[in-house]
Amino acid sequence: MMKKHLLVLGGAPMLALGACGTTSNDSTAVVDNGASVTNAPAGDAMADNMSAMNGMGDNAMAAAPMSGQDFANTLAASDAYEIAGGKLAQQKATTKALKDFGKEMVDDHTKSTAKLKAAAAKAGPAITPAPALTDEQQANLKTLQTATGTDFDAAYKSQQVAAHEKALATLRAYAGSGDVPSLRDFSRDAQDMVSNHYDKIKGM
Repeated sequence: MMKKHLLVLGGAPMLALGACGTTSNDSTAVVDNGASVTNAPAGDAMADNMSAMNGMGDNAMAAAPMSGQDFANTLAASDAYEIAGGKLAQQKATTKALKDFGKEMVDDHTKSTAKLKAAAAKAGPAITPAPALTDEQQANLKTLQTATGTDFDAAYKSQQVAAHEKALATLRAYAGSGDVPSLRDFSRDAQDMVSNHYDKIKGM
């Protein structure tokens, strides 16, 4: 699945539902939620590269069988991305609606992170989510950090639509064929939240 990169996002718990993109072979990093990050198997990088070459991207990869650890890592990174982006939206968005949406992302995905950890802990053996942002997630956050005014608003909305589409694809795929019952339950429950976020941002 996704390779990891070093990114430290001040104070944001590293987890996030909607994330995206291709990754590289570098090492990773996480924030202050105490989870350690490990490198994914080399085969995952090859799969990502082949998927990108075929023009399929992460949505196609989300439909492929995913281990419980991969699912937990992917959703943890997705939550982390959403939290970081939401904090930037609260600071930089030009409309109250987007600022409020950013706050909702921080609140809801922080709760999602806690639920994911609890579900992963019930696996046998227990799974510890290791969130590491993908290259695309990191690039998206850099775009948000440098964008201003209505350019920020447009970039944030566009990123959020794509991120929540990918998160829903991952959740639905794992709910249907996941190998860890507690994580399957989590993926089913989380779909309503992510779908609600998706509908809101699409309507803005």
